[in-house]
Amino acid sequence: MEKIKKIRAYLQDPYETKILFNDIKNLFVTIVRIAIIVGVSYVILSPLIGMFVNAISSTKDAYNPMVFVIPEFPTLERFQLAFTRLDYLPTMARDLAYTITTTLVQLLICSMVGYGFARFEFPFKKFLFACVVVMIVIPTHTIMLPLYLTFRSFDPLGLMTLIKGAPLNLMGTVAPMYIMSFLGCGVRSGLYIYIFNQFFRGLPKEIEEAAFVDGCGTWYTYFGIMLRNAMPAVITVTVFSIVWQFNDTFYAKLFLISENVVISKKVSSLQATIANLDKVLDPNIQELYLDAGILLVILPIIIIYLLLQKNFIEGVERSGIVG
Repeated sequence: MEKIKKIRAYLQDPYETKILFNDIKNLFVTIVRIAIIVGVSYVILSPLIGMFVNAISSTKDAYNPMVFVIPEFPTLERFQLAFTRLDYLPTMARDLAYTITTTLVQLLICSMVGYGFARFEFPFKKFLFACVVVMIVIPTHTIMLPLYLTFRSFDPLGLMTLIKGAPLNLMGTVAPMYIMSFLGCGVRSGLYIYIFNQFFRGLPKEIEEAAFVDGCGTWYTYFGIMLRNAMPAVITVTVFSIVWQFNDTFYAKLFLISENVVISKKVSSLQATIANLDKVLDPNIQELYLDAGILLVILPIIIIYLLLQKNFIEGVERSGIVG
């Protein structure tokens, strides 16, 4: 009885009642947040979880209807064979070298273009920036034919014909990707220019004015001061560029780039390779090897994102691309 009286007295006190109500409200909000985070995380991670389960499943598990999430006879055979058929380490090394060098070119060119739009006035500025926006909006499939014809018979201003006597065929090489990146129209370059433009516009002009007063030139101010202050944007563009360049198959197929350079193109033919070389003719079992190959391919991207996650989120927020 005494405990009941104490509880009633506690509830009759307006201050204590308010505190209790706030505690219950905060607990409810916390539970809802956790439920949303868990739900969204499951939606995002469930394909990866499913692929991993398939990749470690044995043939018996694949045909056992009672196996749903945890295989009864897990095996690493799928990863081992996929690793071998993809020629994983040499191919991944070539692909990362190609991806990273292309990313560095895009960082240099797109940051300079974004800085120019943010800080300088020049003729047709608004029109040119509108062209950048058009690069973001228009699908690349609409210009695939001009791109193919341009690099199939590459002859800028007739220079190749003048030097070699005929246009240059760049199909089957990575040269088209480097040329496009140097000209600021590579994979998603329009978005990168926009990110840098938004970020540089948010930096105070007093930084540059102080640098100019100290005798710094335009190039030193850009490379030594402004670009260092734009590291969140640099990291954001780096992550975007590496992921999209690494996963690109559209340009790789359009320019006939070898699958020994682009591993994402090679993994698309993994099922056929295993069927021909290892005589695995069952499509269901081929899917297990494909899942293992996909996981091996995306592993470097996951590692890069985990290492740069904090800076990546900061760059996205400060560049304003979410608004």
